[in-house]
Amino acid sequence: MGHPTPVLILGGTGQAGARTAALLRQWHPELPLTIAGRDLGRARRVADELGTATAVTTDLRRGDLGLPADHRYSAVIAALWDDHLNGLHYAQRHGLPYLSISSALTDIAPEVVAGSHRTGAAPILLASHYCAGTVVLAALHAARQFDRVDTLRISAVLDDQDTGGPAGRADLLRWSTATSAGMVRRDGVFTWISGPDAQADVRSTDGTVLPAQSIAILDVPSLGLATGAPHVRFDFAVGESAGRRRGEPPSFEVRIDIEGADGEGAAISTSSYLVHPAGQCPLTALGIALGTERLLGLRGDAVTPGIHTPEALLDPAYAVERMAEAGAVFIDAPGDS
Repeated sequence: MGHPTPVLILGGTGQAGARTAALLRQWHPELPLTIAGRDLGRARRVADELGTATAVTTDLRRGDLGLPADHRYSAVIAALWDDHLNGLHYAQRHGLPYLSISSALTDIAPEVVAGSHRTGAAPILLASHYCAGTVVLAALHAARQFDRVDTLRISAVLDDQDTGGPAGRADLLRWSTATSAGMVRRDGVFTWISGPDAQADVRSTDGTVLPAQSIAILDVPSLGLATGAPHVRFDFAVGESAGRRRGEPPSFEVRIDIEGADGEGAAISTSSYLVHPAGQCPLTALGIALGTERLLGLRGDAVTPGIHTPEALLDPAYAVERMAEAGAVFIDAPGDS
């Protein structure tokens, strides 16, 4: 399927945006890309390395994004916080698919309301999950053997030296300012928790236990509603990863614990780790690239206008294949959580 107009990647010079562009170039060599950033020279360097790419400067405070009126695009990908929602509005005015990653559970209300005001304008993919939905997809893939899921717990370790660039660090600060409470699903009810209820321990791949806290993240409602699990929790630790303790670069670690029943009603459980030796950025970029590919119709049926989440559009098995290609590894874990 040809796309004569390029994909506009807002924040395309950042870590996640540039790596997303590289993945899209690898998967679809003929797909035109436009790298958008505040620094035109930097955007041009990223575009030149990619080939079949152009560079522009954008101003997210302007409704037209500061782009010439004659520029045309096939999608708008916000690989940074679209704080004025002008990227979304631009996509809606031009009928273009839109993807965002930085709003988090605490900030998606404006996007949801904007989408509801113009429900037929464009497909909107809210991918403000951990690593742009890849963890949700990995968990759903792990849950495929269950006929019934009773409990699903995600335990993530973010290395404190792997928080991304300035935009990523600003996102973490914004989210922590919005709320210190966590959201869980308990007995089928999405519930806010704080204090001791929100505190937890996360066991790293090397057995080290880090203090963690339940956080407000879209993965909880996505997993709860996708699996029907009445108990869902996402615990998040920031500290030294197993990779850095080995004297290597910061690593990415997420533990997935699932309890439930098989098709005959027998109780079963599974515990595994999703690990990447190069940290969180490769999987974040992968999540954005998978969503972009789907929105463009390069894989799967055309996406209808409206609000979507990663698990509603993407095949977990295909996503896991791409994760393995990108260097991620699944490791069995003891059920000691």
